[in-house]
Amino acid sequence: MSELLKITLPDGSVREVARGSTPADIAAAIGPGLAKAALAARVDGELVDLSRPFTADAQLALVTAKDEADALDLARHDFAHILAEAVQALFPGTQITFGPSTDDGFYYDFAPAERPFTDEDLPAIEAQMRKIIGANKPLRREEWSREQLISRWKRQGESFKAEWAAELPGDEPLTVYWSGDDWLDMCRGPHLPSTGKLDPTAFKLTRVSGAYWRGDQNNAMLSRIYGTGWLNKKQLDAHMTRLEEAAKRDHRKLGNEMDLFHLQAEAHGSVFWHPKGYMIWRELEAYMRRAIDGAGYREVKTPQVMDARQWEQSGHWGKYRENMFVIPDEVPNVDDEGPVISGEADWMALKPMNCPAHVLIFRQGLKSYRDLPLRLYENGCCHRNEPHGALHGLMRVRQFTQDDAHIFCREDQIVDEVQAFCELADRVYKHFGFTYSIKLALRPEKRFGTEEMWDMAESELRAAVVRAGLATEQYGWEELPGEGAFYAPKLEWHLTDAIGRTWQVGTIQSDRVLPERLDASYVAEDGDKHRPVMLHRAIFGSYERFIGILIEHFAGRLPVWLAPVQAVVATIVSESDDYATEALAKLKAAGIRAESDLRNEKINYKVREHSVAKVPYLLVVGKREAEEGTVAIRILGEQHQKVMPLDEAIAMLVSEATAPDLR
Repeated sequence: MSELLKITLPDGSVREVARGSTPADIAAAIGPGLAKAALAARVDGELVDLSRPFTADAQLALVTAKDEADALDLARHDFAHILAEAVQALFPGTQITFGPSTDDGFYYDFAPAERPFTDEDLPAIEAQMRKIIGANKPLRREEWSREQLISRWKRQGESFKAEWAAELPGDEPLTVYWSGDDWLDMCRGPHLPSTGKLDPTAFKLTRVSGAYWRGDQNNAMLSRIYGTGWLNKKQLDAHMTRLEEAAKRDHRKLGNEMDLFHLQAEAHGSVFWHPKGYMIWRELEAYMRRAIDGAGYREVKTPQVMDARQWEQSGHWGKYRENMFVIPDEVPNVDDEGPVISGEADWMALKPMNCPAHVLIFRQGLKSYRDLPLRLYENGCCHRNEPHGALHGLMRVRQFTQDDAHIFCREDQIVDEVQAFCELADRVYKHFGFTYSIKLALRPEKRFGTEEMWDMAESELRAAVVRAGLATEQYGWEELPGEGAFYAPKLEWHLTDAIGRTWQVGTIQSDRVLPERLDASYVAEDGDKHRPVMLHRAIFGSYERFIGILIEHFAGRLPVWLAPVQAVVATIVSESDDYATEALAKLKAAGIRAESDLRNEKINYKVREHSVAKVPYLLVVGKREAEEGTVAIRILGEQHQKVMPLDEAIAMLVSEATAPDLR
């Protein structure tokens, strides 16, 4: 009699099955409905195929479409494989490389046999994918050796896969997945039981782009095909609607229409701010200065370029060198005839972050425990050598300015300081109308510092969020293993915008590593020198990206206090020009950012033009308004207008134009 294994289900019931039985067998034993609905299984917490045999007693949870996170990841993974199979069927000789799932879909990188793929190829590929899904081909897992894989890929002319397989560990079984009996790809899995488990109406291929093999620009250029994949057509349609709305809100499009900024090849990844765009920046900067002044920060300014030895000592040179802009610093040799350039060079680097410079300020002069906490703030301009392909408007740039601060504090002050920051960030985000979730990013695999240091840092951040009342379901509290920086765990603030997208912006990190590496110390109450703890923190993240997020969140219709032009006085007839000029002067005297439009154009034309520019208030004046001392106010996005006395309109605008922290 074969040995029976005990499989415990989520409700606590236990089923005894023969060794070698599978989750699919248990699903079938429970009932045909579950057998049909089951997509995969979690065995002792690990997501596996339904066909994976049990080898020991285990906890089992069957995964269905109701387990949306798991189900979506499985579906997108399968869509990627089916995309690769479809492309090779339509374009013989194409080599496959790599194709993961993404947050909203999937992609796959190909080495075409003849020409790069284009968007015109996508409809035919989609049709072929639907054929594969309709064939309901079983997806079958096998274990192969590295040598088998390399041999297979070489026979098939798959040089990229052969290169990749050669780097896989040779002392453990590797897995491949068959689609039917005629196509396979190497993959860790898991996968759905068959292609027919996918909804053929729930995916769409979206675009084609170039991508370097393994992300290295020295390697071959590949064709990357992107797609979005869901569990059903309703989800796909909702996603496509969100994409359409996101396209309307694209900050690059609106930035051009509103004359806020531009980008051009002469300064890849750096922003040319126009007067109206920089007005938004100035308002944000003034707002943040009021916030940090009220919270006891002291503003500083540090150099853009620092010696490489400083970055070596901090640890950034070894971890971050490829993302830094470096500059040779010629060292002169001096002899009797004056300086001679020897050709030897030290290296300088544009700073990619502000923290080492803030440590150098802290180290100037002896610090006592009474001086702590010391909160140093900087609107710090930084440079990072991002790849050209990763640059994206204001969201991913090479030159950016952080609302950056570092709090140097004693061990007993950490939780209080982090709690105070949580409360400050909460006020700021609510002033902009954002909801958010908080996540704790825990120690990564490669890191500096001892386990004890990481234990303390993680527990302190956790305790501060609990004390601030934010470690709750309402705030989406979650812990993320392995996501911390190499020197510190961090709290992350993820904002949710008007169309449901999330943006990671604010952070605070509890760091004991950098003060040690850069020899920061203070004299404690016992008379000995101690290391301060360094809290790295930001709320906006960077001004560039935060402005991009605001533009898209508000679809360009910024709150009146942030709008570059808050009101325009527009005339109907030229006889009201003098009155319009008088009204403009009063608006400006009241502190309103206002302009006049006296052009000899029809009022409907003026209304449309200023609506495109997202001006919040249009004050229309004609002969009657001039005689009565009134204005007809049109609010952006509303069809009706309201006539009121000019002074009353100005008082209303002053109230609307006041920043939320000053109301």
